[in-house]
Amino acid sequence: MNKVLILCTGNSCRSQMAEGWLKHFSPDTQVYSAGTHPEGVNKHAIHVMKVAGIDISNHTSNNVNEYINIDLDYVITVCDNAKERCPYFPTTAKKQHHSFEDPANATGTDVEQLLVYRQVRDQIKDYMKAFADNNLNNA
Repeated sequence: MNKVLILCTGNSCRSQMAEGWLKHFSPDTQVYSAGTHPEGVNKHAIHVMKVAGIDISNHTSNNVNEYINIDLDYVITVCDNAKERCPYFPTTAKKQHHSFEDPANATGTDVEQLLVYRQVRDQIKDYMKAFADNNLNNA
């Protein structure tokens, strides 16, 4: 069974959405998410994922150090800050990086902010589907 860790700075939005999508697209994979500075799961991320049919309301925001001793197959960073601060993992984990806009930085009305969350959610969905298809589901 493959083990994948998805990293972001706060483990509140992007990595949580990516974890939800990857569990959906590759249910036989153990998927974790963590942050270099965890902040708690973002309510807007929970909302837009629920609208898309993925429930992340029971996710927790975890510190990357909790996963140092897990024999990971992949470490995926979803923001530049996490990539720069990603700790050394004493495994042969393959590292991948794709930086997504941080929807938590969206401004404007709630409707305008949720539009950004939905856009980022959909970008992450496409990336995680391709990642699962290319690295996990045919392995």
